[in-house]
Amino acid sequence: MSENSSPQDASLLIVEDEPKIARLMADYLENNNFAPTIIANGNDVMPWLTQHVPALVLLDVMLPGKDGLTLCREIRQHWPNLPIIMVTAKVEEVDRLLGLELGADDYVCKPFSPREVVARVKAVLRRSQAAAQVDDASDTTPQAPVTLDEEGWQALANGHDLGLTAVEFQLLRVMMQSPGRIFSREQLMDHMYRDNRIVSERTVDSHIKKLRKKIHEALPELEIIRSVYGVGYKYQPEG
Repeated sequence: MSENSSPQDASLLIVEDEPKIARLMADYLENNNFAPTIIANGNDVMPWLTQHVPALVLLDVMLPGKDGLTLCREIRQHWPNLPIIMVTAKVEEVDRLLGLELGADDYVCKPFSPREVVARVKAVLRRSQAAAQVDDASDTTPQAPVTLDEEGWQALANGHDLGLTAVEFQLLRVMMQSPGRIFSREQLMDHMYRDNRIVSERTVDSHIKKLRKKIHEALPELEIIRSVYGVGYKYQPEG
C-alpha cells in the first residue's frame, strides 16, 4: 500500500477451498471496501503471487494441493513482509501459526464470525502500514541498540526492521519495559497469551530462540536477551 492509502482500500488474497466460507469472507470484505481474490487450490498460490501484489493473505491451513503451512513458509521466504492471517480449525496449531515455526501475523479459528475476520484484517493492515511508514520516515539513528515502534508493532535494530512476528514483538516489549528484570517462563506466557490458553514452557523457549536469532543477525556483537539458568530470561542492553 502507498503511504497515503488506508487499510480499507487494499487487495486481498483468500486461499480457501470451501466455497461457502470463501464467498462469505469475500462478501464481508467487499462490503468493507476491500478487493478480495479467491484461490481454492494451494498449488495455484505461489504462481499467482508472482504476478500480483496483495496487501494481505488469508490462508487456510487445510487445502488441496499444497497445504497452508507449507505455503506460509514459502511466502515468508519470498515476501517476508507480506502480512498473513492463517485460518485454522485446529486450536493446537496456533503456536506454530503465530511464529513458533511459521511466522504468521495473526490467526482465525473456525468456526468464526465474518466480522472478526474483517476486524483482524484491518488491524494487521494498520500495523503493516505503520511499519512501512516508519521505514520510509526513518532519518535518525536510534540511541539504543533496539527500539520499538508501538503503533506499528515493529522492532528496529540500528534503524532496520527485525521482522518480528506479533508474538515475538510482544515478548521483546515485555522484557524491554523492565531492563535487567528476570522474567520466568510462566510470567512471559501470561503476557504473551491473555486468553488463558494452555501452552508449554517450551513454547517460550522456542520464541526466545527465534527472537535471539533475529537480533543476532542484526547485532552480532551484542547479546541483549540473556538466559538466567533455572529461572528465565531478561533484557540486558549493556554488558
